[in-house]
Amino acid sequence: MQTRLYIANLPFSFNRDDMTRLFSKYGKIVDVYVPDKKGFGFLEMSNPSEALNVINNTDKKMIEGRKLSVVFAQKRAERTYDSNKNYNSKYKSAFRKNKIDLKKIDISLFVKESSLNNASEYVPQNKFSDFKISSEIKNIIEKRGFISPTVIQDKTIPEIIKGSDVIGIADTGTGKTAAFLIPLIDKIIKDNSQKVLIIAPTRELASQIRDELFQFSKGLPIRSALLIGGSSMYQQINNLRNNPNFIIGTPGRIKDLTSKHYVPLKDINNVVLDEVDRMLDMGFIEDIQNIFSSLPLLRQSLFFSATVPPKVKTLAVKLLKDPIIITVEPKDSYNNITQNIVKYRDTGEKIELLHNLLIKDEYKKVLIFNRTKRDVDNLAKELLKRGFKVESIHGDKMQSRRQKAIDNFKNNINNILVATDVAARGLDISDISHVINYEVPSTYEDYLHRIGRTGRANKQGSSITFVKV
Repeated sequence: MQTRLYIANLPFSFNRDDMTRLFSKYGKIVDVYVPDKKGFGFLEMSNPSEALNVINNTDKKMIEGRKLSVVFAQKRAERTYDSNKNYNSKYKSAFRKNKIDLKKIDISLFVKESSLNNASEYVPQNKFSDFKISSEIKNIIEKRGFISPTVIQDKTIPEIIKGSDVIGIADTGTGKTAAFLIPLIDKIIKDNSQKVLIIAPTRELASQIRDELFQFSKGLPIRSALLIGGSSMYQQINNLRNNPNFIIGTPGRIKDLTSKHYVPLKDINNVVLDEVDRMLDMGFIEDIQNIFSSLPLLRQSLFFSATVPPKVKTLAVKLLKDPIIITVEPKDSYNNITQNIVKYRDTGEKIELLHNLLIKDEYKKVLIFNRTKRDVDNLAKELLKRGFKVESIHGDKMQSRRQKAIDNFKNNINNILVATDVAARGLDISDISHVINYEVPSTYEDYLHRIGRTGRANKQGSSITFVKV
């Protein structure tokens, strides 16, 4: 019987290979979930005996200066006990000893009417036409139908134009990508010797920043290079040889190509770190510090982050010079999302309830979150069998397949995408009508991150969370 163990205090830098290497010596691992930003992950072992081996050998063990704490999720434990009356008593006592009440999320938090019409709408101080940017980029912005900037754009763009270092604190879906791309493109239009390095935590986010760059620089002589894993390094090296104005990538690939002397860090005079908090949680702090150590001292540095925990503040003090801090209150980002729950009794009822939602006309473009890669694949296969246009993404899929699934979803070839939290980080798709949490997320912070994929750019959005009764 498969047994799930939850593990606290894992090193943030741990990936699937690290988890497998550490725990596979104690038994067969069915699945793993890499640590979240709080160092919390899980293992699924093939049977209770092997799960007990993990507890006996790793609980309280020191790994990279962190004391692991192996716990057993309460609901899973109760279900396991009830379904196997012949459980050996030593397993029961060991699991009870290591079992804790995981912090439960109050499900009332998942129910909220959209207050878009009732909320006091932010009145921008500027229109895009007011900004001191070149006519070329103003024309592009106008053609894209943008008139008034979002909060983060209205407050950030003038400061970047002035040359200030900036810390922008804003959630996803607030328009922060355009907030730094517009003034940086303008900078290059006015001085083609300017070079920009943009660092993002995930391949998907880096790719989407590059896509946005293409949209905002159409018809302009601006070149770029995208440096991410899972894609041809040969092609990336060729793009770097073309002397790009923008280099966009993930820390690992930038570090690799820098060590091979392909990335001219000494020529970079503008640097952007996007989703800094997530980047540090993923263990990239050393890579970032190494990259910054090779940059010129005379540069403009921009940090964007949903939160500013102490480690982000510490890094900002080291790397930024008298930064302007601009904050968009998180609560303002979810006012236009109608949030609700669907209650179910068992898995059979659950899939039927999902089916009945997805066949409704208003479910035009739906992002479904599930817990593990196996859960994601199984749900996608089931929905495919039922005739839905669906694809899935998770960390074990090749980058080319992940990107194709995202592109198909963006372009409405498929209108349903099933994803894990990690794979969906950085997704920026403006017209997602519904986010569905097929499993209750581990934390309320994760919940907010998920539902932030809908209701973007002041559009109405909806979220549904499945809750077992």
